[in-house]
Amino acid sequence: MALLQIAEPGMSTAPHQHRLAVGIDLGTTNSLVATVRSSIPEVLSDEDGRALLPSVVRYLPNGNANIGHKALAHRTTDPKNTVVSVKRFMGRGLKDIAHAENLPYDFVDAPGMVQLKTVAGVKSPVETSAQILATLRQRAEDALGDDLVGAVITVPAYFDDAQRQATKDAAQLAGLNVLRLLSEPTAAAIAYGLDHGKEGVFAVYDLGGGTFDISILKLSKGVFEVLSTGGDSALGGDDFDHRLFCWIVEQAKLAPLSDEDTATLMVKARQAKELLSTNEDTTIDAILKSGEIVHVTLTAETFTEITKHLVAKTMTAVRKALRDANVSVEDVDGVVLVGGATRMPHIRRAVGDFFSTIPHANIDPDKVVALGAAIQANLLAGNRAAGDDWLLLDVIPLSLGVETMGGLVEKIIPRNSTIPCARAQEFTTFKDGQTALAVHVLQGERELVTDCRSLARFELRGIPPMAAGAARIRITYQVDADGLLSVTARETRSGVEAAVSVKPSYGLGDDDVARMLQESYNSAQGDLEQRALREELVEAERILLATQSALDADGHLLSAEERMQIDASMASLRATVDESRDKPENRDRLKASVDALAAGTEEFAARRMDQSVRTALAGKKLDQV
Repeated sequence: MALLQIAEPGMSTAPHQHRLAVGIDLGTTNSLVATVRSSIPEVLSDEDGRALLPSVVRYLPNGNANIGHKALAHRTTDPKNTVVSVKRFMGRGLKDIAHAENLPYDFVDAPGMVQLKTVAGVKSPVETSAQILATLRQRAEDALGDDLVGAVITVPAYFDDAQRQATKDAAQLAGLNVLRLLSEPTAAAIAYGLDHGKEGVFAVYDLGGGTFDISILKLSKGVFEVLSTGGDSALGGDDFDHRLFCWIVEQAKLAPLSDEDTATLMVKARQAKELLSTNEDTTIDAILKSGEIVHVTLTAETFTEITKHLVAKTMTAVRKALRDANVSVEDVDGVVLVGGATRMPHIRRAVGDFFSTIPHANIDPDKVVALGAAIQANLLAGNRAAGDDWLLLDVIPLSLGVETMGGLVEKIIPRNSTIPCARAQEFTTFKDGQTALAVHVLQGERELVTDCRSLARFELRGIPPMAAGAARIRITYQVDADGLLSVTARETRSGVEAAVSVKPSYGLGDDDVARMLQESYNSAQGDLEQRALREELVEAERILLATQSALDADGHLLSAEERMQIDASMASLRATVDESRDKPENRDRLKASVDALAAGTEEFAARRMDQSVRTALAGKKLDQV
């Protein structure tokens, strides 16, 4: 049962004039989806009016999964199968994950990207993220009443190629057409820039649940230019929670904890952190499965002291970003706070003191990224309205280079280069008669290959035999608007060429993607069943409301026995509705109850119609009818 869009005659938008697109903030702690309606960006809420979807997936023994609020409720009771902060695992190996030994998961250290062992089988972080994205896609399609042409998905500015590609793969699995991967600070700048018409140099300080980004942007006459970006993709609100967890363990002198007790105290730590945003102190109480009792008092002053090293790490990145942008603190016209973790008062004080200004936080820091992404998605979908004359110039977060003799890295595209971009450099052969050249693509700021991240390897073959140094091999790096790389090597004299689209090897091959896609197709039937159930529930509520209204108005048309039968049918339908929520298998039973009530009220409806006709004709002559 679909809702109809109503417009004044001649004023409805032609289908080709507005294409449905959304912006998605795939966050570490929470995720959101937003769109632009009537030129105004807005976050879309679920059926209970909640904008934030917890980025949590709980896997069940039958192979199904709970997503969002339902999953979050089981974080402490089923920690091994309830995956939180999955964004931190995207494109990462086990060695890249901070505090892995304190996490409750059974990790499988696959090549490149870690996997998680659950009761529903081994799951990739890409697969888990796809389930979160698919939930947001369904929310958007339900709210907008049609399929989406695409989505802009935000990523931390400091996400490397592997993490960006993992995010794109997750979107593909979720059935989304990715219009653009957009850096989170840039999305926030779009939201603020368009809402307030600001110009000048701005710093965007983005501290989310699992990542920290700092971007220096210049806004001028509709052009958003990212001057520099930096940060830490393994630093966020979760680290403040973990530091507080360690403090609780120290204060309560606790013995080594079970996974369940660890999860319980991590939740208590997060709650305490959030309470200290509005209170000077809080008490942490817990009774653990081990029987130990926790009762400690935490002051805001103590919390500031035990996490000051984390705040200092963010400010070190801020200084580096300013140096990279070649601007001083005095040149910065304003600071924008993004991310739920910036609600911590000592974060706001530190940022304010550093820049000698009061940071902008008048747009909800949880929503600002999704709103900016929605604005960009609306434009990329072709819905450019009068006045939408602006240009976005993003940058690449890490340098891209090639290995040269001696295990050295020659940078082809330096960090903070505006994208999309292409750069080329010429190399030559090392030995006489050399007919092939190995190209090793690297990412990072260090000088040695061993200190940088390997992205891809390929070979250029068929080089004509020449003296060492005679061949001219032109290597071209091209980065698209999503920050993804392709590399071409060409020997200029002979014309022989080889190329590679850099799809980072993070443990998810094409076969894995194909398998996950097949699984998503297999779950399509379940998605259809959920939609059909939802429509039947709406129909049940409609007929119950209509019947009750009719009984209130014309119940006197029924005998006591007839009234009793209708009341019984309504009670039966209400019971079936209560039993059928989230149970697609009950849909036929629900439909049968709806049909039974409809059939049982046919005679009543006929009598009401007769009464209406008699009332309408009363006192009128035949020629007046």
